[in-house]
Amino acid sequence: MKGFAMLGPNKTGFIEKEDPKVGSRDALVRPLAVAPCTSDIHTVFEDALGPRENMILGHEDCGEIVEVGSEVKDFKVGDRVLIPAITPNWSDVYSQAGYATDSDGMLGGWKFSNIKDGVFSTRIHVYDADGNLALLPKEIDPAEACMLSDMIPTGLHASKMAGVTFGDAVAVIGIGPVGLMALRGAVLHGAGRVFAVGSREKTVEVAKKYGATDIVDYHNGRISNQILEATNGQGVDKVLIAGGNAADTFEEAVRMLKPGG
Repeated sequence: MKGFAMLGPNKTGFIEKEDPKVGSRDALVRPLAVAPCTSDIHTVFEDALGPRENMILGHEDCGEIVEVGSEVKDFKVGDRVLIPAITPNWSDVYSQAGYATDSDGMLGGWKFSNIKDGVFSTRIHVYDADGNLALLPKEIDPAEACMLSDMIPTGLHASKMAGVTFGDAVAVIGIGPVGLMALRGAVLHGAGRVFAVGSREKTVEVAKKYGATDIVDYHNGRISNQILEATNGQGVDKVLIAGGNAADTFEEAVRMLKPGG
């Protein structure tokens, strides 16, 4: 197979490798559409995961199954499928405890372009096919469906992890694509007031359409101060972080949270 890989730190290119071997519960997929992610950039050029050599990049795609293992029950050769970015080992103790993202260790559910070759390849190996694939309806464009593999569920997962519930006041820091999905997830979970932190005209427009009740522009001062003022000093119940840096953003998140938030 041929793939686009991280050859080493700050270096990418096409390489050839042997086709992956398919285990009894696995599948081999031919890509129909793939999408890049900022995580690929961070991996190659910002040392986000540490050094990787000759690792095929990418974790967002849809494809067509070309081979399935003997124990795969729900899929067959020729099926069009969505492959999620996170493909846990569902037999792992962490998955069975409800922490599938961390199966096989911290963030171990994220395998593509992290601990195994990713999807920018002519052949994609998927562990645990019955648990990690979804049939793609014929009427859905594979290119559009790629957004369902990472960006949309990552944002929605934030509100689930935070336990957003009816009437909560929620702040969403960063309203790029993932942040907008986090915002929409908070609304769908019943949030009563949603602060969207951002300043770009288009994303602010979309945030309002997705249900943001308040827009907070970080150019106008500390976002925690703005939110505390808007809530009469009470703060918010939940904070969903989808942007910023570790030090400043987390400090702001803690300052704007209610006790127990």
